[in-house]
Amino acid sequence: MFSPTQKKENPIQWLWRYLRESREELKKVTWPTQKETTKYSLIVIGLCLALAVFFGGLDWILTQGLEWLIMVTT
Repeated sequence: MFSPTQKKENPIQWLWRYLRESREELKKVTWPTQKETTKYSLIVIGLCLALAVFFGGLDWILTQGLEWLIMVTT
């Protein structure tokens, strides 16, 4: 935080400094290639579909078991 003797920076100056520094940092980033992005996107979509099938199947099995349990106990 600021000490009592430290002057606060003008909000507009702070914003410009922040944007300038952010831009400089983004230039240093090693961005993935289009091929890598496509590959990783397909992996994520595949895993999402696999998990959806798994949890859908688990839900169906548990629902069938609960319906059977209710039928047996009534």
